[in-house]
Amino acid sequence: MSLSRQFARFVADLDYAGLPAEVVDRAKGVTLQALTSALLAHDMAPTKHALAMMREEEAGGGGAATVLGHGVKLTKSGAAFVNSEAVLAGGKWDTFRMLTHPGSAILPAALAAAETSGCSGKDFIVGIVAGYEVMERMAAEFIPTVMARGFHAGPVFGIFGAAVAAAKIQKLDAEQIHSAIAQCVNLAAGNLEGGRSGGRSLREGGAVRNALLAVAMAKHGTRGGETTLEGDAGFYHAYTGNNLGVLSHSFTERRKVDLQSITAGLGEHWVFLETLYRIYSTSGFNIAHVDVTAQLCEEHGIKSRDIERIEAVVNWFETEYPSPAFPMPGADGRPKVGSTQYFTAYGAVLRSYPLLRAWPLKGDERDPAEVLDLMQRVQLIPMVGRTLFGPRITVFTKDGKSYTREGTGREFIFDYEELVRRIAAVASGLPMPEARYTQLVGACRTLEALGSVASDLIPLTVAA
Repeated sequence: MSLSRQFARFVADLDYAGLPAEVVDRAKGVTLQALTSALLAHDMAPTKHALAMMREEEAGGGGAATVLGHGVKLTKSGAAFVNSEAVLAGGKWDTFRMLTHPGSAILPAALAAAETSGCSGKDFIVGIVAGYEVMERMAAEFIPTVMARGFHAGPVFGIFGAAVAAAKIQKLDAEQIHSAIAQCVNLAAGNLEGGRSGGRSLREGGAVRNALLAVAMAKHGTRGGETTLEGDAGFYHAYTGNNLGVLSHSFTERRKVDLQSITAGLGEHWVFLETLYRIYSTSGFNIAHVDVTAQLCEEHGIKSRDIERIEAVVNWFETEYPSPAFPMPGADGRPKVGSTQYFTAYGAVLRSYPLLRAWPLKGDERDPAEVLDLMQRVQLIPMVGRTLFGPRITVFTKDGKSYTREGTGREFIFDYEELVRRIAAVASGLPMPEARYTQLVGACRTLEALGSVASDLIPLTVAA
């Protein structure tokens, strides 16, 4: 079978009873993460702009799906667009292999599908899992090559996860899911140049709208081609330059992938479990610098005033964002507010970073003088093949000693209860009483027990 048919059969056959407990737990976590991020962005400009635009665009149209936080009803695609923009604006994303953020596309599509289909919590979980597993398998080894061709891997792959989740929740059959995936090939888009040249590129918000269009086309009988992913003119040829699995860029030193490995072990090995939580609002590769440095200093009782300098060995892609082929103009690697060195210094000085601080920084934030001083003495050392989000931090103290801690890249992969604990401080910044947020946390915790996502979960996302 073609790749799209293998995925379609896997998705169509997937049921709640077949999901491992840790997979269900991760589905609950990514749901809470996305909802929390959107709520944090309730009053942020990107959310307001997106909502105003969709209200104007859909003037006179019926409302079927809810805008998170605001409670406004728009069409499915309109609400999903606004919700995607809000998730991104809130800064609390999930992350897969540095450059894709599945929840910003998958959750808005899933919520729109759930609200209009009346699905249960169990069906919602299955849809979420299906969307993440397909998207992340498609993206896994190809993200750096796609970015090096000028595409943004987030929306390019995000459309597939969003479409699969929505299709599964709406109970499309294997033939329809295959067709939806095929139409996503026609609708996938995302480019780096806007953000590099002073503008703002449309990202997952566009992907989720197109995903819902692809699902609608499939549901109403538009057939998909057989080999739209791996064919001679298919998705991988178009977005990676060939359909042979040859990689121009790689997070590791690997330069060739067997395309059939994309679907190998479906339902047995869960790539979804590699999804991590970006709880600090910054580029994902910075988050581990905070915690790994904090843990090292805590373990050895190191005070920031005693630190001479810090070295951080990192994957070279983390110093060439968003791609070594197209690094951001002006990114010279020097220490400054918002740089990796800045976050490393925060870990050493405060053992954390403010959870409610937004990204990008507004410019009026107050940073401790110790952080601004120490970041000047943090050196980044790029290394080919280094574990993503797994810096090796070495602190050199003024008494001539040195201490090292190896990041694993899994510091921000944790279960639901740990996620709740780690992001608890954001409750004070949400547009609702903390008691309402506690209810939302509880609803996500028992997501499988909800009779209806539309009536038991979504109302809890509306600001009081």
